[in-house]
Amino acid sequence: MALWRIRATVDDRPGYLSVLTASLALRGVNILTVQVHTTEAGAVDDFLVDAPDALGEADLVAAVERGRGRDCWVARSEARGLVDQPTRVLGLATRLVRDPDATGEVLRAVLGADEVSWRPAPAGPHGGVGAATMLLPDPAGGSYELRRRAPSFTPAEYARAQALVELAATAVRREADRVTLVLPDGAELLVRPATADDLAGVVDLHEACSAGSRQRRYFGGGAVPGPSRMRRMLEPTRGTTLVATTGSGGAAEPVVAMANLLGEGDEAEAGLLVRDDWQRRGLGPALLRRLLGHADRSGYAAVLLHVRAENTPMLRTVRRLGRLTSVERDGSLLTVTVPLAVRAEGTVRLAVPGQADATARGDRAD
Repeated sequence: MALWRIRATVDDRPGYLSVLTASLALRGVNILTVQVHTTEAGAVDDFLVDAPDALGEADLVAAVERGRGRDCWVARSEARGLVDQPTRVLGLATRLVRDPDATGEVLRAVLGADEVSWRPAPAGPHGGVGAATMLLPDPAGGSYELRRRAPSFTPAEYARAQALVELAATAVRREADRVTLVLPDGAELLVRPATADDLAGVVDLHEACSAGSRQRRYFGGGAVPGPSRMRRMLEPTRGTTLVATTGSGGAAEPVVAMANLLGEGDEAEAGLLVRDDWQRRGLGPALLRRLLGHADRSGYAAVLLHVRAENTPMLRTVRRLGRLTSVERDGSLLTVTVPLAVRAEGTVRLAVPGQADATARGDRAD
């Protein structure tokens, strides 16, 4: 017996696939796996089969054609083809997360491409797929061009490849968000995107903060938020959460600050919590600047901060950003809007309705 890959187009009508598989079975061909790619021309069926040694390429093509298949492509396969395709793709995706620079190699392995090249020219908003070429937009800029003599590329393969390219770009962005932050007093912290593994460290952060710090952050009192809310904050559906740790960045390192950016529509809401002994050291403004940078890259029009009027440290933090802001007041609650399309030049004073500016230039923020 020998392993073969067979790809053929079959009319997307009830019973047609069974006719093809019956034609193969009559010749002793055992179908090991099958993937179906839906196209405008019909269903493209991709088989991995075990065929008798007496059958050659021409015999398999003839069997497919007798089973109402067309545009047949047949090639010998190796034992690695026995690996379940979803499992194989997941393994390659794991490699991409660890090494985004391997995007070209992973695309070649997943699609069996003859050539994969990156070029600086954009692929257009949607790229494109043809019989022998595929053009993928790179989220980081430029595009990937893939070529394969046979079989023809399918829309399903394009979607799979695009998902892998976006995964690699996400891994690059997350790594770029890991920075060593040096505070004015010389202390060093690692700032990085939060993950679900940070839950215990973030709970410890909240418990180490005073009730006053928690109340300024959440308004509803000094209680520690529940685990379900914490998980949603760590990995928001839209936006990002950053944590600052005092060690090398492992989940077991103490978390001393958390910064949240939660997106809704074309705006995002930002929030900060800094452990009491790390306040007034420049950490708050540094985290807020990184949130604004992320919001800018993500295409948000503005970032909102909801602040109590008496929360002078947070107002100083916003003032130190050096950006134009607008403030709306509802009782004791201030909504500070930071437009992302317009940046201030020099120092900008934050005008708080009904409150004098009690902060001198150069004061530290939490």
